[in-house]
Amino acid sequence: MKALTKFALLLALFSLVAFSCQSNPEDASAESTATEEADASTEEAAVEEAAAETTTVLNANLATEEDLAGIGLSADMVASILDNRPFLTMNDFDALVGAEMNKEELYAKIFVPFNLNTTAEADFKMIPGVGDRMAHEFEEYRPYTSIKQFRKEIGKYVDEAEVARYENYVFVPVELNSATEEDIKALPGVGDRMAHEFEEYRPYVNMEQFRKEIGKYVDDKELARLERFVYLKE
Repeated sequence: MKALTKFALLLALFSLVAFSCQSNPEDASAESTATEEADASTEEAAVEEAAAETTTVLNANLATEEDLAGIGLSADMVASILDNRPFLTMNDFDALVGAEMNKEELYAKIFVPFNLNTTAEADFKMIPGVGDRMAHEFEEYRPYTSIKQFRKEIGKYVDEAEVARYENYVFVPVELNSATEEDIKALPGVGDRMAHEFEEYRPYVNMEQFRKEIGKYVDDKELARLERFVYLKE
């Protein structure tokens, strides 16, 4: 009887050890999976954080007096910007700034977006961080039909956060009678209400009609700014 009891105890001990040996690989596998998931989550969070940290660049034509003062511009420069708006091209704004200021630093904070389809390749280099190669790529894929095309093509060379940063500096003009609401709202300073008004008066027969209808909602300066974003097929 004692021998039988002893055998039973040994059998139970053996079973416990065997179960423990079986469980360990599973525990290790589960622990490894949890670690991988945590690493993936951390990486994803880092990407989201980088995108969130992409600074929005002020549009020189839309920034308020408080916005302009907030980026360190002198009172005289703020007044000069407000008095000379709208700037129909970045070149106009660049001329106002003059050669004395650190333009690389300033243009990281404020800019007048470039027309992707008409801007000279050399002028794209006014965008902070855009050198010869990237300026060439901006020009290479013309004509752009939408900002989505820009994202796709330039996204071959830089990550999403950098593409998002570039979008502060450029726009794709839209065809008034066929552009989607999404493409219209991608234009600088055009929100839901104005996008609705752009669509409301379709079909446009000429640009004079656009000026007449949209001029009901904005002043002459803003109308001049908006007009550079649109065109009609001939």
